[in-house]
Amino acid sequence: MVSIITVNYNGLADTCEMIASFRKYETYPYEIIVVDNGSQNPEADEIKMRHPAVKVVQNTNTGFAGGNNAGLRVAEGNYLFFLNNDTIIKGPILKTLVHRLEAAPENGGASPMLKYSYAPDTLQYAGFTPFSRITLRNAAIGFNEKDQPRYRIACETASLHGAAMMVRRDVLQRVGPMTEIYFLFYEEFDWSAQLHRAGYKLWYEPEAVVYHKESMTAKKGTPLREFYLSRARVLYARRNIPGSERILSCLYITFIAAPKKTVAYLLRGKFRLAVAVIRGTFYGLISSKQ
Repeated sequence: MVSIITVNYNGLADTCEMIASFRKYETYPYEIIVVDNGSQNPEADEIKMRHPAVKVVQNTNTGFAGGNNAGLRVAEGNYLFFLNNDTIIKGPILKTLVHRLEAAPENGGASPMLKYSYAPDTLQYAGFTPFSRITLRNAAIGFNEKDQPRYRIACETASLHGAAMMVRRDVLQRVGPMTEIYFLFYEEFDWSAQLHRAGYKLWYEPEAVVYHKESMTAKKGTPLREFYLSRARVLYARRNIPGSERILSCLYITFIAAPKKTVAYLLRGKFRLAVAVIRGTFYGLISSKQ
């Protein structure tokens, strides 16, 4: 069985639409666990009323990883599928992902093809390239491109996509859950790095397709988003870049990347965003990395 774990934060309509899509299309054995991460309204009670078969966990807002980890505590499946609540499916996907994980013992995790729900012929994710060691630059393969045959070939990926990622339970028990120090952003990159270090392969599986509405929690162009992105980038470097390259990466982020972004916001009159970048970078440097 697959345990589908999703985090709800003021997203009742999206969460219910996601649940309904699985009820309509999915045939593989599964359970759905919704973690309500401190929504302002009593959304957990509403989800229970609309979907009695769904397990609902009420949680304080402990961020993306904290919410997913709260769902893990009640999950009974052999496979754990972490799925954003602002997603839907238009056909069965779980059997395909399970088969990918079972194809070889070293296959530790898999993410499906991600397309935009508002543009279903356009890709969001067909795998990730590796991070560069100093600048921490990477790219989502196929991002904003039309679906085409070259993106329909399963392949290893440098990182899973946080919007939809499945792991085997035995893998999770060996590697451990996602760290909760980030709160928002980079959790899946950090976890992917942990899985690689443990010797597992990560896969992009295009035979399974998930349609994503994009992030409804931290809107683009907001101080909240800029703060946590800036903080997470430094934390990732401190936790995952080895040796002297870690120092170089932190120096690059602090004295080149962050100032460049700050100046760009200042020139556009976006003072709150500029301050958020500075604050996020600073807190990334001083926060505990454990």
